[in-house]
Amino acid sequence: MSTILYHGEPNGPSLAVLAALGESGLNVECKAIDLLKGERHTLAQVTEPVARDMGVEGEGPVLVIDGEAMTESVFIAQYLDESGANTLQPSDAYAHWQMMMWCRRITERAAPAAAFLGCKASAHDALAAMDDAAFAALTANIASDDLRARWASVRAGDFPDVPTADSVTKVTDAVNMVDEQLADGREWLMGDLTIADFETYGWLSGMAEVVPEAFAGKDRAAAWMDRVKARPSVQAALARATTATPEASWAPGPEINRWG
Repeated sequence: MSTILYHGEPNGPSLAVLAALGESGLNVECKAIDLLKGERHTLAQVTEPVARDMGVEGEGPVLVIDGEAMTESVFIAQYLDESGANTLQPSDAYAHWQMMMWCRRITERAAPAAAFLGCKASAHDALAAMDDAAFAALTANIASDDLRARWASVRAGDFPDVPTADSVTKVTDAVNMVDEQLADGREWLMGDLTIADFETYGWLSGMAEVVPEAFAGKDRAAAWMDRVKARPSVQAALARATTATPEASWAPGPEINRWG
């Protein structure tokens, strides 16, 4: 069985999946791709592209197994965990539900906000510098109309004040949620280390420079981020970086939840 993990810089969902892979003990071929150059949409090995083309995560990692694309970082992390060491998901049904609900809140609220702010801070200039023909060629490979529109918005610098402020609020809420979750002295978000730790860290780690006020006075959250970063699996993921500041590498992410 042919298995390849295509990933961007170790930030956001790519960092979460690479960390989960490191914890799994699996030997999976990893190939770095430049998400901001649209390379995710031209993978020659993909013969079943539906999950890649219709995924809601935006420019996240792609696990290709015998030609079929698997996407969404939480789901990929679950697949890797269950295929390997199986240590990142609670066996208790209720605890497992809690973990999945936490991940859903991160992916539906914090992730779109972080991607929006990250693209404003670092992706807009690169896309704005492209000529029209090059940008048209890049986005012509994107099957999803919604995702293609987000690329166009980033290039145009379409970052209105209201969604910008709302995104700051949602990132701040996520940091507060982490800090409050750790108030009972636990080391990890669910008690034991789970996918929730990596998914949350992946989206928040790049926000420390973009929204520093969200982290002010959140000592428990800061200590937790240090613990996650110190994990050998995360250090191995960060070692795959091809830039000096992978936390500043962003590409269009999930659509902002239009319902609040």
